[in-house]
Amino acid sequence: MNNSSLTLYLEINDFNFIFFVTENNDDNDFKINYKLITPLGGVENNRVSDLKIISEIIRENIFLIEKKFNHTFKEIILILENFDPKFINFTGFKKLNGSQIIRENITYILNTLKSCVDKTETKLNILHIFNSNYKLDKKKIDNLPIGLFGDFYSHELSFNLINKNDLKNLKNIFNDCNLKIKKIFLKSFIAGANISNNYLNTNTFFKIKIKQDISKIFYFENDSLKYEQSFKFGSNIIIKDILKITLLKKDIIEIMLNEITLDKNISENELIGENFFKDLPYRKIKKKLIYDISLARIEEILDVIIFKNINIDFYNKQSKFVFFEIENELHSKGLKAVFKETFQSNNYEVKFLDKFSDEKLLKTVNKLVHFGWKKEAIPTSHPKKSLLARFFEAVFD
Repeated sequence: MNNSSLTLYLEINDFNFIFFVTENNDDNDFKINYKLITPLGGVENNRVSDLKIISEIIRENIFLIEKKFNHTFKEIILILENFDPKFINFTGFKKLNGSQIIRENITYILNTLKSCVDKTETKLNILHIFNSNYKLDKKKIDNLPIGLFGDFYSHELSFNLINKNDLKNLKNIFNDCNLKIKKIFLKSFIAGANISNNYLNTNTFFKIKIKQDISKIFYFENDSLKYEQSFKFGSNIIIKDILKITLLKKDIIEIMLNEITLDKNISENELIGENFFKDLPYRKIKKKLIYDISLARIEEILDVIIFKNINIDFYNKQSKFVFFEIENELHSKGLKAVFKETFQSNNYEVKFLDKFSDEKLLKTVNKLVHFGWKKEAIPTSHPKKSLLARFFEAVFD
């Protein structure tokens, strides 16, 4: 193993710190060499709450990893899922009066909008900037229109931001471990990029993930992450409803939902099989009852997340395509059809996704680190010129 090809990653999600060590060999094959999961500590309500705790956890685990590989890492790549990111979308304009768009026009808009965000959002730091929309004379254009002629150009940028103090705390933590943060990614951006790469001609969509006790939605438009929101409920709320009404045990409900399919075509008289009760006395419970309970709760869940969510009302007018994932496989089979029916009855097209694997996650991150993203915007800094330099520029340019 060539230690110089090793890369260290850390995912911070709702419940865990997950450390990964990956390797790129001479044939440029990418593989995960090591994975270490440890419970989350020092983070509460999506903020760094105890610097000492989080520092100790990270320092101890990095020490163990470096000892295992007999290698000292100098950099780390962070993947954040639970730091409550903020999203701002700004549009800049340029009057052309029939002239040609040049690169400097676009650079000026980008730097001006970034400067505006920096000045107004003093408690936030920018993580990602995306070129989300271009319009020339009110007509949408797929790519940067450098070289085209027109009268009026508008350029929309989407900014993803996190709390400035959280970023400072993270940098200090890794500085104490003699590690530089090479890059920080929002996990939702990585998921969106992965979907876009795997589903050609699909660059505008919603992605919803239902975990046991947490649900999340993000909106991707023109290959740009524009919005994300979390909810403190998940698939367990459906299980609890079934438990309340049927008085079945939770493990029976979970097994049942993994083995039966619930849909609107269930017969009124069809009963749950005796095999689910094992050593317990059999009770005649209609499948239709389980379906009705699940449907009622799923309709409420999706109303809050997407159908009647005022935060994404505008985006709902742009897209009705949803990529959907249920994290708990025990629930997925029985509830998939109910979710699908609910989406379709609200005029949404839904595509079910398998769980986002570690390999998919890190392969996408690796490509983003080395090659960037097609819609990511990078502001350019202009060094201040001396009085003499400005004089010669004015005379000879």
